[in-house]
Amino acid sequence: MLTTLHSFTGYPFDGAGLDSAVARGSDGNYYGTTGAGGDNCYPSGCGTVFKITPGGTETTLYSFCSQYNCVDGIDPYGALVQAPDGNFYGTTSSGGTGADDAGTVFKITPSGTLTTLYSFCSQPNCADGWYPGAIVQATDGNFYGTTAAGGANNTGCIADGCGTIFKITPSGTLTTLYSFCSQSNCPDGYNPWGLIQATDGNFYGATGHGGASGNGCGGDGCGTIFKITPSGTLTTLYSFCPLGGCQLEAPDGQFPNGELLQANDGNFYGTTSSGGANQIGFCAEFGCGTVFKITPSGKLTTLYSFCSQNNCVDGWNPSGAPVQATDGNFYGVTYAGGTSTHCDYGCGTIFKITPGGTLTTLYSFCSRSGCSDGQLPDAALVPAPGGNFYGTTDEGGTSNDGTVFRFTLLRACTVCPNVE
Repeated sequence: MLTTLHSFTGYPFDGAGLDSAVARGSDGNYYGTTGAGGDNCYPSGCGTVFKITPGGTETTLYSFCSQYNCVDGIDPYGALVQAPDGNFYGTTSSGGTGADDAGTVFKITPSGTLTTLYSFCSQPNCADGWYPGAIVQATDGNFYGTTAAGGANNTGCIADGCGTIFKITPSGTLTTLYSFCSQSNCPDGYNPWGLIQATDGNFYGATGHGGASGNGCGGDGCGTIFKITPSGTLTTLYSFCPLGGCQLEAPDGQFPNGELLQANDGNFYGTTSSGGANQIGFCAEFGCGTVFKITPSGKLTTLYSFCSQNNCVDGWNPSGAPVQATDGNFYGVTYAGGTSTHCDYGCGTIFKITPGGTLTTLYSFCSRSGCSDGQLPDAALVPAPGGNFYGTTDEGGTSNDGTVFRFTLLRACTVCPNVE
């Protein structure tokens, strides 16, 4: 059962466009960001930080570009993370004091006081990176993350650099640990997504492009899965399309999308936005996306290829890693597909997949009049107490500016738990 908790209304009084997941705060409320909306930057807004209660009362805590020349950042990207100090930490994809409006790392209190900790492209030639993604706080108390561009290398990928992995202290001291495309032809990948810290203390992540497939997958490389130590030693665990020859699509998936998840079996799970066994319908050119499992040593298994059902009612283009629930199964979303015909390519789905790869579509977005339930979910679900999941949609809702929703698994119960 899906409950729409809040429909965003956009500039100038509310946020708009949700590309990241919400974070559950220690106070039981949920905190997140919108890429647009807010009080500044007519006519679409520069983005916000918001709080929403489990009952759906939403409060805008901060509107970006509230400072001269947007030195506080524009367009926050990636989920917030709450640190033991009670504050939330996050990134903006642009703005700041560095060259080229390269983005920032910020801290914000639960009441809405924001401090910019670092502005990217503060070093010559953006060697420190630009366009940061989500950050994660590690066991050493520092934050680790990636930038999609910038870094020491700008050959073999794009003119603006291939991306980095960085460490930043809570006070804002940044260290670049690795610059991608450090090897000829970028077998180490480029354009990384965020990181997770695994139980072995190392960090694992994915790159959207590059890898041993070379110029496969439309000329950009098919992407990689990597491991990096806290000191910066990177190992490429897997390159999609490992045998090469993938001109447009890779049967094992291509262009991994979002952070990984380490499950209770010790393996990692994730998604690719395209590739897979099916190249039909709307995703005929590059494939419809996959869910995969990969061991810490790098053995990959494709668990499911989307658009395996007529008209892609099972969805396609999955967003972010699936999350594991207490029942042992995984739950996630697709950005497109489903049963709704309102959107040009389908409005997206919520799905369940077993560790063995059996997929069940639980919900198709835009199932209500006017897409009041939202459409185009673009971020991973967040598990919550009571068997609930919280999520966001990029569009839809009463003003078509996106939503926050709660999804509850239907189950029989004598005394049902309270919603949290």
